[in-house]
Amino acid sequence: MQNRVMQACLLLVATLAGAPAHARADDPAALCRSRSAAVLEALHGGRYADATRHFDARMSAALPVSKLAEVWSTMLPAKVGGFVSGGSPDVTRAGGMPVVQTPLHFERGALMMRVACQPDGSIGGLFFAPLPAEADASPPAAAPPHGMREVAVDVPSPPGKLPGVLTLPAGKGPFPAAVLVAGSGPNDMDETIGPNKPLRDIALGLAEAGIATLRYDKRTHAYGSQLAGQPITIDQEVTDDALAALRQLRTLPHVDPSRTFVVGHSLGALMAPRIAQRDGHLAGAVLLAAPERMNLELVIHQMRYIESLGGAYAATGRQIPAVEAARDAMAKADPGHPPQGLFFHAPAAYWLSLRDYDAIDTARALHLPLLVLQGLADYQVGPDFARWQQSFRGSHRVSLHGYPGLSHLFMPAGTPPSPADYGKAGHVDPAVIRDMATWMLGRHAVR
Repeated sequence: MQNRVMQACLLLVATLAGAPAHARADDPAALCRSRSAAVLEALHGGRYADATRHFDARMSAALPVSKLAEVWSTMLPAKVGGFVSGGSPDVTRAGGMPVVQTPLHFERGALMMRVACQPDGSIGGLFFAPLPAEADASPPAAAPPHGMREVAVDVPSPPGKLPGVLTLPAGKGPFPAAVLVAGSGPNDMDETIGPNKPLRDIALGLAEAGIATLRYDKRTHAYGSQLAGQPITIDQEVTDDALAALRQLRTLPHVDPSRTFVVGHSLGALMAPRIAQRDGHLAGAVLLAAPERMNLELVIHQMRYIESLGGAYAATGRQIPAVEAARDAMAKADPGHPPQGLFFHAPAAYWLSLRDYDAIDTARALHLPLLVLQGLADYQVGPDFARWQQSFRGSHRVSLHGYPGLSHLFMPAGTPPSPADYGKAGHVDPAVIRDMATWMLGRHAVR
């Protein structure tokens, strides 16, 4: 995974679960492997006290159970999503002592778990780090179109400036232009997910077609530590910064302010109708993999699908009761007095700000053109596409198109689709970008 995204996930945690009875104390490698497996099992089961039962004195004093719980249940999910499965462990040696390396697969990426053992069999460290380059190779960067330019642009935001990039086609312009809005999580401007960068692919593809784009780091990426623990809402995470980016875009050289669009992916697509409604000056909006609603029921749907894949994925079902409890708590919560704490990695204020928002209802109230695109092998929000089709069947204002075999990232999906797809290097299907460009240029033909 890209170092820029995963730097915050490089963690040192002292943990040790009790070794299984069959692990031999006179075989340090076997003992370390067994205890590494026990640590992972305890973490996945939420048994943090078990995971910290045995560790050496130095690390025991440095990291208590509460810190380990924060790392596993909050910090890692914020970066790479929920845990899905562990790969085959490999034992190496460092300083003459065994180190067990286990690749871990999460919903939005992968990490390497390294457990370092001491001569007495205790564990002196647990590291979660980016996978080595050979295990997480990125695809070759898409070649920039001839004459294309990328210019650094900051987007204003209450916590501070958000680093962004304006991608300009060859020529003088003025060009039609779009703001790209990323999906859920603290995404960077490329929407880096594992080895993939879907928003960068889209920016370069649209530039080749003659359309400029502005993309930017989400405030939860740029100011994650500053925002931790705050009751952030969906508008603070997505809508407000997208509106600021659109205002910024219209002031930039080489951009035609009368031909601006919003292009949202996933959560960004969900909020695109609200962004369009509040902006009031768009030529159109493109919704990529748009859910109708974003709530904990959708999270449960995703978990049940992953659980149904069996094998290592079956363990995902253990998380469902906790998410169901969070769902029920949000259903009866008072927005004026939201409960404290996190509910599936987000504060109550966040889920409550989404509770009454319906993207299809909001889209019905708009008058501008919409393009709704969906990968038909997208297990995350795929079922919602049928509701978009039903709601806008026969509409001349809303165009819809599905792509067989493409995942949530509009890249080839596996058979069956699974979280492992996100770890495979690829690029957004060129046909998707061509369809977007053709539609956008058709709204207002280039002069």
